[in-house]
Amino acid sequence: MINVSHENVDNDSIFVRFIQKRRKLVRDRSVLQTTYIPEELPHRKEQIDKIVGIIAVALNGEKPSNIMIYGKTGTGKTAVLNYIGKELRKADPTNQKCHYVYINCEVTDTAYGVIYSIVDQFTVGKEEKVPFTGWSLEKLYSELLIEIERRKRTFVIILDEIDNIVLRKGDILIYYLARINEHLKNSRVSLIGVSNNLKFLELLKPKTKSSLGGESMVFHPYSRKQLEDILNERAKGIFEENALESSVIPLCAAYASRNDGDARVAIDLLRISADIAERNGDSSISEAHVKSARNSMEMDIINEAVKSLTIQSKIVLRSIIKNHEDGIEVMITGDVYSSYEEIAVILGITPLSQRRITDLISELDAMGLINASIKSFGRAGRTKEIKLEISKDIIEKFKKDPFFNSLNEYKTSTQAKLI
Repeated sequence: MINVSHENVDNDSIFVRFIQKRRKLVRDRSVLQTTYIPEELPHRKEQIDKIVGIIAVALNGEKPSNIMIYGKTGTGKTAVLNYIGKELRKADPTNQKCHYVYINCEVTDTAYGVIYSIVDQFTVGKEEKVPFTGWSLEKLYSELLIEIERRKRTFVIILDEIDNIVLRKGDILIYYLARINEHLKNSRVSLIGVSNNLKFLELLKPKTKSSLGGESMVFHPYSRKQLEDILNERAKGIFEENALESSVIPLCAAYASRNDGDARVAIDLLRISADIAERNGDSSISEAHVKSARNSMEMDIINEAVKSLTIQSKIVLRSIIKNHEDGIEVMITGDVYSSYEEIAVILGITPLSQRRITDLISELDAMGLINASIKSFGRAGRTKEIKLEISKDIIEKFKKDPFFNSLNEYKTSTQAKLI
């Protein structure tokens, strides 16, 4: 085995003993990052072929159909689209025929921000750039039309986590982009929306939904065996000799398959297991390292699950927390909805119907953040009994989410008036 070099580290540094102890087991750590784009994507050939088949006409100057892609986190949606983008650049290195634009709507979460991000790519190097703020959405959209039209090519625009914007700000962005081709003569635009919410289209107004049109596809969760194949593909040639025990990958896949078949969880487990083994100075990565990695990740997984919630789901969870803090440890849907409406109004968010909130409660239950069980009252009907299932530490961290700043300020102001 090869030890990590510490030639350039000051001997007085506290890092020395950690570096001296560390033992290198992984040759290329970048391959174990979830952002890495591999040469092969196991068990996603069907989806890749379908998407490529749809957008290939862009290389002939034609407009591909719009596409809506659905699937839970870790089912390979983003990986497939990044892979296709890389392959498209091979086919058209100078973007003369097709320009592939990727926007993560969880990071860029407003209509203005998304359109600005697209326009900004076209104005790199220009002295006069579009301002990050200050223009009306209509003026910014007009600038987008000008920039797209003058390039005389087909644009494929990926809107990942698209439901994040729609739930927070409505469907104005989709309405603008879905009808953009009506104003173009020399260029064309195709949209690919990506959503974790299978009912995303129900969030759109009829006109927007009609304008979007196109094709839909669902990415199903990976099976245990498929996750093993993914990890084996990643592991090829990146570990030192005899550094990876044979039971490690099957165990990582088994744990991840219990987490909705999430490939990101499987890859993270393998990477963290390797990191723990290296930090300990061990000669190989074993099942014990996987179990240790799983324990350290469980808290992170819950934190990430909470952070990845849509705006409306965050408000529903905050409503459940409010009831819990008010002493209602077992609540029904009506309790949650009353608190939800109150919080939504304070935050300036348009409340959804109680039926839609019931769906969001079921999603939170599926994620393990709450427990929602059906209780029957015979002829009197039935209802959901809801309990919170996350720790106090996570609750406190969640309540400090910047999204709830206006709610926290409102509570502080109200309490101050009562004193």
